[in-house]
Amino acid sequence: MQQRASLPGSVWALGFVSLLMDVSSEMIHSLLPVFMVTVLGSSALTVGLIEGAAEALALIVKVFSGVWSDYIGKRKPLALLGYGMAALTKPLFAVATGAGAVLTARLVDRLGKGIRGAPRDALIADLVAPAQRGAAFGLRQSLDTVGAFVGPALAMGLMFAWANDFRAVFWVAVLPGLLSVAVLAFGVREPADPAGNGARRNPLTRENLRRMPAAFWAVVAFGAVFTLARFSEAFLVLRAQQGGAPLAAVPLVLIVMNIVYALSAYPFGRLADRLPHRRLLAWGLLPLIAADALLATSAHWGIVGVGVALWGLHMGMTQGLLAAMVADASPADLRGTGFGLFNLVSGVAMLLASAIAGALWDAYGAPVTFIAGGAFALLSLAGLIAFRRVG
Repeated sequence: MQQRASLPGSVWALGFVSLLMDVSSEMIHSLLPVFMVTVLGSSALTVGLIEGAAEALALIVKVFSGVWSDYIGKRKPLALLGYGMAALTKPLFAVATGAGAVLTARLVDRLGKGIRGAPRDALIADLVAPAQRGAAFGLRQSLDTVGAFVGPALAMGLMFAWANDFRAVFWVAVLPGLLSVAVLAFGVREPADPAGNGARRNPLTRENLRRMPAAFWAVVAFGAVFTLARFSEAFLVLRAQQGGAPLAAVPLVLIVMNIVYALSAYPFGRLADRLPHRRLLAWGLLPLIAADALLATSAHWGIVGVGVALWGLHMGMTQGLLAAMVADASPADLRGTGFGLFNLVSGVAMLLASAIAGALWDAYGAPVTFIAGGAFALLSLAGLIAFRRVG
């Protein structure tokens, strides 16, 4: 409790910024796969390609925003730009009439996410001492994930109240997005020159890349492998729909996942400040393997619910930990670049994972898709155990 109380107010404010934006985003995201399939007539492959392209763009753009934040020595302006873009693009989903419009909306929305992501994570690392980074990233991830289950809960309630009016729900999602930008603008104070170097230099040079230690590149590699083993959550929503769930109840999938994610992220973040990282990463793969096995077995609501909960536990155990590992392994003046490079590689992996999942789903069905995910997670676990130098 003492460590939690000592975290700076700006870290808490950044957590609430993430919470509000996730409420906005997840009100849309929890319904979007079903909206595309049932209203717009899209295929699972189209859903997978759009989700993969959008998330990959967000992750790839982070490398450039991270580099730029290191160059100018400021994180908050880029974070404001990114959150502002995401907030202003929410109405595009409400007026979309085809897959092309959804693709445009998702790409612009995720472009904003990409611009804000690495500077925000670097700002969190700048705000706290190294011994608090696991707790700080875990706290932000927990608050982010609270928004990620409040959003689907609101979407579900409004869908019941408004007779499955997808577009009306999408319009309501605009408000929390705007509030998120306001909290960032007025509630977060950025420290002055945390790296202790006021000179501007291009961070993305061969010399600076050589300054990145082997431990950093190991984290980048494991981040990519983890992303390949865990494709888009859109396929969890589609699996629930296969079980006969009413359209208005489908967001329950993400509610369950994100409740578990929120409850586990902060405790495991604090644990990451005390235990070897490699061990925690290995533990974090076990729930994902179990989730894939269950989701491959049945689309029954009970089975899907347990599988989705295990998926959320995996996320809570690993996502804040990976962020803390990137922060620890990156030089202070290259921290934004480090987060950007990490997310660049993870972005390519996300695009591949979601495209492969969509193709498998259309060609062979949901069970084969989740079996393939579980097999890759098992290979990841074997590789992690063999690579004993990490952590």
